[in-house]
Amino acid sequence: MEKIFFAKQVINNACATQAILSILMNIASPDVKLGSILGDFKEFCSSFDAVMKGLALSNSESIRTVHNSFSHQTLFEFDAKKADKDDDVFHFVSYIPIDGRIYELDGLKEGPIDHGAAGENWTETVRPIIEARMQRYKEGEIHFNLMSVVEDKIQKCNRLLSSGADISQEESSRLKMQLMDEESRRARWKMENIRRRHNYLPIIMEMLKLLAQRGQLNDVYDKAKEKTVQVNQAKAAKLAKK
Repeated sequence: MEKIFFAKQVINNACATQAILSILMNIASPDVKLGSILGDFKEFCSSFDAVMKGLALSNSESIRTVHNSFSHQTLFEFDAKKADKDDDVFHFVSYIPIDGRIYELDGLKEGPIDHGAAGENWTETVRPIIEARMQRYKEGEIHFNLMSVVEDKIQKCNRLLSSGADISQEESSRLKMQLMDEESRRARWKMENIRRRHNYLPIIMEMLKLLAQRGQLNDVYDKAKEKTVQVNQAKAAKLAKK
């Protein structure tokens, strides 16, 4: 187990970042370069136990800054509490092949969980394990995110186009079209992230104050509540038809 990078999750709301890092820190491939920040961090805490790794992770200013840059704006600050097993709802874990074995890396557990041999195609081997985890929840639950760490599509397309490989004109056109689509998607993501990270709360609070001063706040609240009820009823009717 010493060869596996495993860190205990010691704070809330960091499981997604920790799940990604659990994969990156354990990939043994020359194609994956961690960079100076993650590389130095991995070397720095290589001799630490799981709890100390978790504490080091939570106290890394560089990693914390990137993590917080994607967090939602909030009006109130809450004291961070230590994560525990009851925080499994909306929790992210990692599955990764290491030395021919499939391991589950969950910062809320005591250590890595060995799920057996990875086989020739580890993604097919891990499929029933993930499905079994999903089946623990009530029937009809759809709030699941299954994500993977893959090669950057833009880099992949550029690599294939510039590799000098004997590819057909049709394949070349397909790659160029895929490259254009991905670049367009990245531009939209960039704008969405700018909007999502912007703090709209001050102007929202001022608007609410103005509505209250004009005696219009209750009307706006009632309309919003009515719309929420309609949306929930529409969702329930849609689920009932399935």
